Amino acid sequence: MHKQSQKDVGQDTSSLGSEFKKRDAIWPLVLFYIHVNILGLYGIYVLVVSAAWSTILFTALLTLLGTMGSTVGVHRLWAHGTFTASKPLRLFLMLCQTTAGQGSIYSVVQAHRLHHEKFQQDEDPYYSKHSFLYAQVRGGLLKYSPQQEELLKDVDMSDLESDSIVMFQKRFYVLLYIFFNILLSVNTPFQYFGDTLSASMFVGFWLRSLIVINVGNLVNSAHFVWSIHKGFKPTDSNSIFLITKSYWPQFHYLLPRDYQSGEFGDYASGLGASVIRVFAALDWAKDLRTVGSVAVRQGLSRAVETGRPIVECIEEQVRLEENALPANHFLNREKFM
Repeated sequence: MHKQSQKDVGQDTSSLGSEFKKRDAIWPLVLFYIHVNILGLYGIYVLVVSAAWSTILFTALLTLLGTMGSTVGVHRLWAHGTFTASKPLRLFLMLCQTTAGQGSIYSVVQAHRLHHEKFQQDEDPYYSKHSFLYAQVRGGLLKYSPQQEELLKDVDMSDLESDSIVMFQKRFYVLLYIFFNILLSVNTPFQYFGDTLSASMFVGFWLRSLIVINVGNLVNSAHFVWSIHKGFKPTDSNSIFLITKSYWPQFHYLLPRDYQSGEFGDYASGLGASVIRVFAALDWAKDLRTVGSVAVRQGLSRAVETGRPIVECIEEQVRLEENALPANHFLNREKFM
């Protein structure tokens, strides 16, 4: 009788644990995602057959701006603080991110910071332990589990809470979404370019949404595409990626505060890094943070000598290097990186 009771208690505990980690589908979002994929694919046909060039070019521009809002804005500026931005630039990037239609900056950053904190763990909301499709699709269509809700409360968001532009968007996100993501993309081609309502909807909204949402989701799933897979054995030491920065995303997940670390397998040469340098040249972006190869090598040496954690030693060397770098170091990367 006593053994049976212990078994029942064990089953109850296991059941409670499962419920604590269970994630339910957000069905309106699931239905929207189905429509985005079906109608977005049909939008390709409309684009080829009947869309006006003005509609195509305008949609391409909005797609580029939405992608910039997700990568340069949400990921590099707000999630990781790889640079600081003037108020006009933050306003611009906020509007760009709104056209991406992925949720408010606050909510996306909060989830992404938890993703980094729990990378390769069961608590990661973007399933970094599972597969590309889980991270790319499933993670964004499910509610957070009670366990993840508790973890999200512990994520430090004080920097965003002190940003008036981020909090303004968070408060009025629905209205901003309707205007900048729906009306702007559909009404502009229809009313001002004289294109058909069909082309305006299927190309301007559905096809654009299909592209921007999936590109934005790659921020949390691209590590499955460009990572070092289990069992991979390079001819040189595994630590070489720290020096050459050739194995993305291990470098990014180890040292995320680097404005040159691209979302899609690139380092320093991508569009995002180039855009940030342009903004820096215009004096809209400042305090560009990067991790130079010299700092990495010295940090590794110090970690070996002292037995301290590698990341701690590298970050210490990065701070020393930042103090010695000129303010316009981004204009001469070959010399200073």
